[in-house]
Amino acid sequence: MLVRLTSSTSGEMVMFSEHAHVLFGWIDKECTAHGVFTKEQLPEAIARLRQGVEEEKQAARRLAEEQRAAGSDSEDENEDEAAKEVAAKEVVSLSQRALPLIRLMEWTLKEGGYILWEAPKDF
Repeated sequence: MLVRLTSSTSGEMVMFSEHAHVLFGWIDKECTAHGVFTKEQLPEAIARLRQGVEEEKQAARRLAEEQRAAGSDSEDENEDEAAKEVAAKEVVSLSQRALPLIRLMEWTLKEGGYILWEAPKDF
């Protein structure tokens, strides 16, 4: 399912509901079929999204360090690890998915607007 976010001043964007659900959770917004980020709510929403992005990046760094520390001397396992690292780099993280929403919010806030969202049903 898709969620469409429309800024009163800066355009619109679409994201999958599963990603919007997590990002809205970072902001403490209910995942209803329709909603709004008012201009008064945007500064805190941006700050919470940035905090969530930073926390996710730190968790990814810790996981990578733990995996390196748990590495073995076997060449086959090293090749498997290298393949996993390449595959992991190709995955789009929530941090990357949050950036367009952060940018939309920043532009909307700068121009004194609001953002409406709509989805076919609660997500």
